Amino acid sequence: MATKKFRCKVCGYVHEGDTAPAVCPVCKALASEFEEMGAPAKKKLDTNSNVYTLVYAAVMVIVVAFLLAFVNSSLRTRQNENIKQDTKKQILAALHVNNVTDVNAEFARYVKADRLLDADGQLGETVPEADFATSYEKEVKERGRLHVFECEVNGEMKYVIPVYGTGLWGAVWGYVALDDDKDTVFGVYFSHASETPGLGAEIAGQPFWDEFPGKRVLDNAGSSVALGVMKNGKVENPASEVDGISGGTITSNGVDQMLKNCLANYMKFLTIKE
Repeated sequence: MATKKFRCKVCGYVHEGDTAPAVCPVCKALASEFEEMGAPAKKKLDTNSNVYTLVYAAVMVIVVAFLLAFVNSSLRTRQNENIKQDTKKQILAALHVNNVTDVNAEFARYVKADRLLDADGQLGETVPEADFATSYEKEVKERGRLHVFECEVNGEMKYVIPVYGTGLWGAVWGYVALDDDKDTVFGVYFSHASETPGLGAEIAGQPFWDEFPGKRVLDNAGSSVALGVMKNGKVENPASEVDGISGGTITSNGVDQMLKNCLANYMKFLTIKE
C-alpha cells in the first residue's frame, strides 16, 4: 500500500508511492520538482526579525569582548614593560642621559638604588626591581611612599625626585635631579598628558628644561621650597625661579605648584646634611 503522496510543483499532478516518479506523466517534470505532501515544511530563519537582530548582536558583543580580553591579557606584560622602560628613560633624561637604546643597562649604570624615605626623612629600604613604580602620585596618595633615586653621574652623587601635578587640560609630571647638596638642581624632565601644542606643551621641551640646572631648591632660610616657575618676565628670585612658557600661564602655574607641593613632601630629606 502506498504510504506517501508527492505533488508535482509544475503542474499539480499527485503521485502515490514510496518515492516520487522519475518523470511527471503529465508535464514531464523531473523527480526533483516533486514535493512530499503532508511533510512538515522546513522553517526558515527570519533574519529580519527583532529577535534575530538582538541575538546576533549579543553573540557578536560576547565574541568581541572575549577576543579583546584575550588580547589585553596576552599583551599586558609587554605593555607594563613598555611603561616601565619609558619611566626609566624619563628619569635618565633628568640626569642628561638621552637617546638611550639599552634602557635597562643605562638605568643600572646611573641609578644605583630606588629608595624610600622613612619618617625622619632618611633614605630607607631599597625598592626591588619587581616593585618598580610608574605612577608616583599613586605611590604617595595610596601607599604613603616617597621615592628617591640615588644616582651617580661622573663619579658624583645625584638624587632624583618624582613630581606630579595638574596643568591646563590634564596631568603634568616630571623628575627633578639634585646635586649631592640636595639643594642645587642638576637637571629636570617634565611631560604632560594634554597641554596645548606650541603653548603649555612646551614644558616637555629641552629649552624649558635648560632653565633649571643650577637653580636652588630651598629659600635662603632653608625652611621652604623656593624652586618655581614665574609668569614670563616676572622672575624676582633668579637663584630659584625660571620664566614660565609664554602664552602658557596656567600650565606654567601648574608646574610651579607641582614643584612646590611635591618637593615640600621631601623637606626633611632636603634639609638633612650628611
